[in-house]
Amino acid sequence: MTTQAQDQSEIFNGTAAVGFKDARSADGTDTRAIPAFVFGEELAALADSDPRVVVLTADLGRSNRALDFAARHPDRFVNVGIAEKNMVTIAAGMASCGYVPFAATFGSFAALLCAEQIRTDCAYPGLPVRIVGHHSGMSMGFYGTSHHSLEDLGMMRTIAGLTVVCATDAHHLRALLRLSLHHPGAMYLRLGRGRDPQVYDAVPDLVPGRAVTLRDGDDLTIIATGSETHPALEAAAILAERGVSARVLDMWTISPLDRDAVRAAAAETGAILTVEEGNVTGGLGSAVAEVLADAGVSVPLRRHGVPDEHVPVGPPAALYAHYQLDAPGIAAVAQDLLKGSQA
Repeated sequence: MTTQAQDQSEIFNGTAAVGFKDARSADGTDTRAIPAFVFGEELAALADSDPRVVVLTADLGRSNRALDFAARHPDRFVNVGIAEKNMVTIAAGMASCGYVPFAATFGSFAALLCAEQIRTDCAYPGLPVRIVGHHSGMSMGFYGTSHHSLEDLGMMRTIAGLTVVCATDAHHLRALLRLSLHHPGAMYLRLGRGRDPQVYDAVPDLVPGRAVTLRDGDDLTIIATGSETHPALEAAAILAERGVSARVLDMWTISPLDRDAVRAAAAETGAILTVEEGNVTGGLGSAVAEVLADAGVSVPLRRHGVPDEHVPVGPPAALYAHYQLDAPGIAAVAQDLLKGSQA
């Protein structure tokens, strides 16, 4: 593989060697200060003291760094090959025997291919299976619609008995993995591509079902999740320079949603902008809209994400800019929302 091809491989899905991963990002900037994918590393540490932890993957041990787990606990690592549905069912069987399985594959495969297995084999019997959908959203860039995970939040949050959470950065992912060990039922963990800029200075203390207020404000609330949380914070800083005070919530818990935080945002800031890297139909924005409708609350609301279409093929950074899911784009959408609310 030539150096140029390796560059493109890393830009696409992060399958290059660790040393190479540390020096590349989707937009070509130097990201050596950004933690690499910590999924396998953190689970290996948890497994040191918890014999229930097992990890399964569908031939993607390098992409999700499950190989970091396999190196320390080879007897508790299973590569099922390209057989995602079987992986979830195997994980359910292991959970029924007392294990806490983490079954990981690309988000598009985890949620779309395995929806039936997640619902019937994991959520229905209430088994503690953790389905890990990584490289979610548009982060697969050139791989196109078959690998873009834009519908997973809308699908997963409608499954009864399934907890749905999104990782914000490396520290946040560590917190989610630690929290998940004590969760009694099935869980879907949505991860980015392992290169999300740091939002949290340390591993946060998360309260199940409660969003995190990252920045306070009075003019509107930006409710973001996953990889869109960092650009939402940057957008709030841009808005502040323009005289707009924006609250920013990290709504990492999609199901259950923090309904109290949504109602408080509506009452205290008067306008809400939801931001997600996914189809706006059925995702975070829809969940927030349902809370407001159920409460009989009417405030300006904009669901910002990918419209109901299949996205073009291209570098992830270009796609984020195209859909205004980068910081300048989010700031522009927020100002448009406020302008409309004042008309």
